[in-house]
Amino acid sequence: MRILITGGAGFVGSSLALMLKRDRPADDIRVFDNLRRRGSELSLGRLRRAGVEFTHGDVRIADDLAEAGPFDLLIECSAEPSVHAGYGGSPSYVLQTNLTGTIHSLETARQYKADVLLLSTSRVYPIEPLRALPLERRGSRLDLPERASGPGWSTHGVTTDFPLRGFRSMYGATKLASELLVEEYRAMYGLRTIVNRCGVISGPWQMGKADQGFVVLWASRHLYGGRLSYLGFGGDGAQVRDVLHVADLYDLVRLQLADMTRYSGGVYNVGGGRANSVSLAELTALCRARADASIPVDAEPRTNDADVPYYVTDNAAVTAATGWSPARPFETLLDEVFAWLRDHRAALEPVLSGPGTRTTPAASTAH
Repeated sequence: MRILITGGAGFVGSSLALMLKRDRPADDIRVFDNLRRRGSELSLGRLRRAGVEFTHGDVRIADDLAEAGPFDLLIECSAEPSVHAGYGGSPSYVLQTNLTGTIHSLETARQYKADVLLLSTSRVYPIEPLRALPLERRGSRLDLPERASGPGWSTHGVTTDFPLRGFRSMYGATKLASELLVEEYRAMYGLRTIVNRCGVISGPWQMGKADQGFVVLWASRHLYGGRLSYLGFGGDGAQVRDVLHVADLYDLVRLQLADMTRYSGGVYNVGGGRANSVSLAELTALCRARADASIPVDAEPRTNDADVPYYVTDNAAVTAATGWSPARPFETLLDEVFAWLRDHRAALEPVLSGPGTRTTPAASTAH
């Protein structure tokens, strides 16, 4: 089987490529990436040693995808992943990468009659309804009242029935539009397609930044130094996200690819779930214990336009459909991240260390 992974030098794309090649050594696994994100170049050696072929190209350019050659399956991981993209400036890059890039990817898949698995995002859900959830303070986190529920949400998290009316950021809008295009290509051209709306994904080899990859960023600052900020919602770090280990995502993808006909047309919420949720304040305590060090964490109460105080994934639908559920606890993930940061400090510290950052767990995407 010939598998092409766009955005394949990024954290999720490269992780999926390596695990697919490990389990399906006879398959032709190729990755396609423009290497725009700093740190993505560190994936190339690992991919090459595993026998994964790399093609340098940009999804915004249709001819680049054509040069990657034919494929039987497209795993679409490419994205401008920042929920803050376009605020205070032009949205051109996020629009061209996330929307035009999807069009080019789907057109290429149509030409080859290939299957498509799109990694979308929980940020397709609009901001104001998420901010309107009846959250209450419990210790160092925000949480929903016991047995509370509403349209598309409950104490188990957010489902795909959550209302979609409202604004969601340019990033979220482009990913939702991409989902709609995937469905049209499935209906019009007979492609087998799956959409996974991913929450926060993390693990070793993620190049964490303030707007995407906050778990790795938080851990690396505690080891390598720098400043952090609790940004927004009062500035005390009570905002919450659930976190999924990238290997758990792979376990789901492996199940889905094994029976594309059965799962074709499915749109699933995929995340760590309530058991793997964490607030920034809780994450600080966990990182301090593992680093045996404390660093300054500033408080900035002002909330950015794109940020939400709480997002937890309800995996019930994808579990019912596939039998999959997350198997790796968040603290195990964090232990792996700290071990990786220590073992590869010479290569990682120049990329991940810094004098300061302003951080909120704003992004909830795979990339």
